Amino acid sequence: MKYYSTNGRVSVVSLEEAVVKGLAGDKGLFMPEQIKRLDSKVIDGLKDKSFHGIACLVARSFFSEDVELEILDELVKDTLSFDTPVVPVSENCFSLELFHGPTLAFKDVGGRFMARLLGYFIRKRGLNDVNVLVATSGDTGSAVANGFLGVPGIRVFVLYPKGKVSPIQECQFTTLGQNIVALEIDGTFDDCQALVKNAFMDESLNKHLTLTSANSINVARFLPQSFYYFNAYAQLDRQGKAGELVVSVPSGNFGNITAGLFAARMGLPVKHFIAANNRNDVFLEYLKTGEYHSRSSVSTIANAMDVGDPSNFARILDLYKKAGNVHQAICNDISGYRYMDEEIAETMRKTYRETGYVLDPHGACGFQALLDYGLKEGETGVFLETAYPAKFKETVDRILNTDIVIPLKLQAFMKGVKQSVELGKDFQGFKQFLLTY
Repeated sequence: MKYYSTNGRVSVVSLEEAVVKGLAGDKGLFMPEQIKRLDSKVIDGLKDKSFHGIACLVARSFFSEDVELEILDELVKDTLSFDTPVVPVSENCFSLELFHGPTLAFKDVGGRFMARLLGYFIRKRGLNDVNVLVATSGDTGSAVANGFLGVPGIRVFVLYPKGKVSPIQECQFTTLGQNIVALEIDGTFDDCQALVKNAFMDESLNKHLTLTSANSINVARFLPQSFYYFNAYAQLDRQGKAGELVVSVPSGNFGNITAGLFAARMGLPVKHFIAANNRNDVFLEYLKTGEYHSRSSVSTIANAMDVGDPSNFARILDLYKKAGNVHQAICNDISGYRYMDEEIAETMRKTYRETGYVLDPHGACGFQALLDYGLKEGETGVFLETAYPAKFKETVDRILNTDIVIPLKLQAFMKGVKQSVELGKDFQGFKQFLLTY
């Protein structure tokens, strides 16, 4: 299958080229030329399959023309050493728990799959000294770093905003060493993301280094996130609750909800999507006005959503480009809500008090958006609980007056020694560092 740029000013490329390049030469994001729709009988049969079986089925729709089936299935199997269960929280509202992977965050699926697919293409090309650039607002960095840890021929530079990720998130990618380099940027996530994008566009830098990205701008990162939407549907279908599905997604860089929209285009019966925002609400503003204005991000207790210029908005626009009225078509499929820190905290307190379920700040946005949307009779709501609450222990304990247990796999990261390099947000300083590292 060929992949085109959302900006439409460069030729289409193969999957291999799209994954290795990461970003198109015209600064656009790669999109598959086709989104293959699954037969309704295949959708009906999902409830009889394992998560691995479901993921293999979905992966083949995107990647089987470019990767041998046996190899592709093995890549998927190697990615999914964990499940993503749906758990009831209130009447007709379920949490899709995406935090059972190695770094206890939803990005383990996309991060691990991309590491393995990119590694496959790098070996196929016989490349050495490939440099992966990844900007993170919290969980992407740990998922990608742990996915690529120790992979021969690949070095990963994790750019993160100084003082704007939780201590546990930080230790998951700053204590690894080996081929993982943590760069503590004096700025916001948007500054980190801008550095990555500018690096791809700098001709002299690309003459000296082989660069690729592991952010959701890379098709190999965001497309696998559609796996767990299908898995959630299968679990609910077994319970007879998948008929009228409303999905609420905590939204930062919008790769996660974009993967859900792809799943719907493939035939997954999702009635409606909800984009739950924190104070960084540029998408909600677009829904209300039809105009998109990026702006500097602000820090919140839901830090992984602190994005003021979400890259994947370009993909959402592209998905709807054939609609007569793009803005109206998007509004028909997606609603938006915004929550300030105290509103997020109150949702966490109320949910814990009434149900005993511990939400992390991001999941709290998703759950409250479902409640505010107001499910109708016969509808089932699913919100994506994107990270284990212990990753935000200080915040969660302060809000809930608890002392939540830190899982052993997180404790192991906390025992390491922080290794990071402090840099400013100016591109020339970043470029010079890469050239002389």
